[in-house]
Amino acid sequence: MRFFSAQHEFDYSWEEVSTNNWRKYCPWNDKAEHVLAVDTLSRSLDSETHILRTERLITVKQAAPALMKRFLGAEDTSYVYEVSYVDPQAKRVTMLSQNMTWSELLSVQEKVQYTPSLTPGKTTFEQSAKIIALCGGWQKIKNTIEEFSVERFKQNAVKGREGFERVLAVSRQVFAEQREQARREKAVL
Repeated sequence: MRFFSAQHEFDYSWEEVSTNNWRKYCPWNDKAEHVLAVDTLSRSLDSETHILRTERLITVKQAAPALMKRFLGAEDTSYVYEVSYVDPQAKRVTMLSQNMTWSELLSVQEKVQYTPSLTPGKTTFEQSAKIIALCGGWQKIKNTIEEFSVERFKQNAVKGREGFERVLAVSRQVFAEQREQARREKAVL
């Protein structure tokens, strides 16, 4: 079993981050070209807590390691199941995801959380993952698979943050332009 964790501070408010979280895999994110589809399976709003719960299936194109392709017939398309909770009162977005593809051999459980930073106007991003090679037998093989998976996870995490930064920047610019246009139109009236 291996663990990964990272923390980052986005220079955007929690409101901007939590809203744009749904745009994370949009065309503005040039680092997410591997995401083929994001399908919402269910969405519900708790009438008492006002927590929005969403289940999504994320289809990803990822090159499977040559060893897996050769011996196991692995495909380049994989699936990830994600459950997210948006708590507007606590100002917290929590996303939990689990790989579905090859889950009998490798379990990757990820948790992401966005909360307001102690610095006003910024948002704290916390990411953690637990990676477990489930293939029985030799510990050395399991360790190798887990270490490889953690390294790949680290690389993808950096790309993910960079891509989301771009989504946040473009979104801020687009909405600023729309507000300015609305202001000008209102001034003409």
